[in-house]
Amino acid sequence: MPSPATRVSNRSRERIARAGGDLATTAAQEMEAAHEWYRQLSAEDRSWVGLVAQSGIAAFLGWLGSEGQDRPGTTDVFGTAPQELTRSISLKQTLDLIRTVVAVVEREVDGLVSAKDRRAVHEAVLVYSREIAFAAAEVYAAAAEVRGAWEARLESLVVDSVLRGEADEAIRSRAAALGWGSATEVAVIVGTTPPRGTTGFGPVESVHRQTNRLGLSALATVQGPRLICIVAQVEDDIELARDLLGVFGEGPVVIGPVVPHLFAAGRSARAAISGHTAAPAWPAAPRPARADDLLAERALIGDLPARAALGDRIVRPLLDTSGGHLFETATTYLDSGGNLEASARALFVHANTVRYRLGRIIDLTGYDLTDPHDAFTLRIALALSHLPRTVRAPSGL
Repeated sequence: MPSPATRVSNRSRERIARAGGDLATTAAQEMEAAHEWYRQLSAEDRSWVGLVAQSGIAAFLGWLGSEGQDRPGTTDVFGTAPQELTRSISLKQTLDLIRTVVAVVEREVDGLVSAKDRRAVHEAVLVYSREIAFAAAEVYAAAAEVRGAWEARLESLVVDSVLRGEADEAIRSRAAALGWGSATEVAVIVGTTPPRGTTGFGPVESVHRQTNRLGLSALATVQGPRLICIVAQVEDDIELARDLLGVFGEGPVVIGPVVPHLFAAGRSARAAISGHTAAPAWPAAPRPARADDLLAERALIGDLPARAALGDRIVRPLLDTSGGHLFETATTYLDSGGNLEASARALFVHANTVRYRLGRIIDLTGYDLTDPHDAFTLRIALALSHLPRTVRAPSGL
């Protein structure tokens, strides 16, 4: 059975062809009357939409009477407009325009064709409108794919620049294009790249899907065995890292300190990467862990900011308080293997004095010498203090 398009007589096709310009003009007028968002478009974009409408009507005339392989492609209708138009007009809005144009054609052709051709023309319009709708979806899908690839490349460039500590105008512009121009309270999380196919999505896409569920925005990149995430609007760093554990592979997950904005995130990234590298030295480390909880392990691999932080947070307060008695007490307590009575005898003080000083050490440094890992951290800090210039290294992470 022939298609509706091939049942339309040549005479009717000629009448529709002659009225093509008027149909396009009427369609443009109805689009402006029916759609407020269309009226808010720039003059240039409205002009492009008008050309697409004209092209669609012209293509419909070519489509009438064509069959099979000889039928022109409906995707070509959108070839008259620049790809950037897909940013100004959504797919839903494009489908609204298609419905408006189809309604105009259906209404106007009744006065153009013979009575015997009307049914075939209406059926042809319906079939053609379906083809145009599928073509529009194809155009938008292709545009989304291109845009996604561009944004992924841009995201990778921004993350790499942050890790290198770059903050020039080009990077700021790229960050702004990704919506990160004014991001605050930023932290970097580092973990192992999951095996391919573990989550059903790529590692970076998994990060985005999970942070979207949490109502947060993230940038991510894969650097060999590491998956590096930058997250903004961080309120509770450890809770956030726990929520993201599923996007990482097996092994340690370390979060760097929260910094004010994206362009200070290099500091957080360096701490997190260093912590991830050093974490195996503490087999019982929590997962996730803060980079600051791994200062001793980071110091062992030569992380100078970690060494400086140990000096600033532990050694200096102990030396500068109570005439250095706290430093002496910490050293003696550790050397005695954590024996309170032996420490008191070595220091020629009462055991209660040692207890008091241990409490003062907790107050000053936050480290408890009765906790094995805290004691290890103090041991490393005290040992480094005896090395030349260690305490005077630049402070801060």
